[in-house]
Amino acid sequence: MGKMKDELAPGRKPDGKFAPGNALGGKSKGSRHRVTKAIEELLEGEHEGLTRKAIEKALEGDMAALRLCLERLAPPRKDAPVAFDLPPIRSIEDAQAASSAVLAAVSAGEITPDEGTRVMGLLLSHKAIVETCDLERRIVELEAKNGES
Repeated sequence: MGKMKDELAPGRKPDGKFAPGNALGGKSKGSRHRVTKAIEELLEGEHEGLTRKAIEKALEGDMAALRLCLERLAPPRKDAPVAFDLPPIRSIEDAQAASSAVLAAVSAGEITPDEGTRVMGLLLSHKAIVETCDLERRIVELEAKNGES
């Protein structure tokens, strides 16, 4: 019959993943699939010729070759600068105003929701810094006041 639910397969952790040092399976780090290795062996020493041929085909008007060459020369940007107005952030209240400005920019279509999310992440990090600096200032003031008494 099948294993009971509570029994673990040999060499596995409670979540079912392979345990460290398990000899029962899994690939070692850096190992590559046999098909990948075979392709690399076939292409060995042919990179320059293949590149030259792709460029020739692109120059002849082959759109697939042209796309391949352009993707390698100028890959699509994964990130781009975002420009919109934000107030300076020196306090928690300023951070609230800045987050409102981000939401307004997203709703107005000035920036995408993804860009807004990334800017909000920056605002949260900056807010934490502002809070830490404010707490430090208040502690120094309290220590100075208690030292004077």
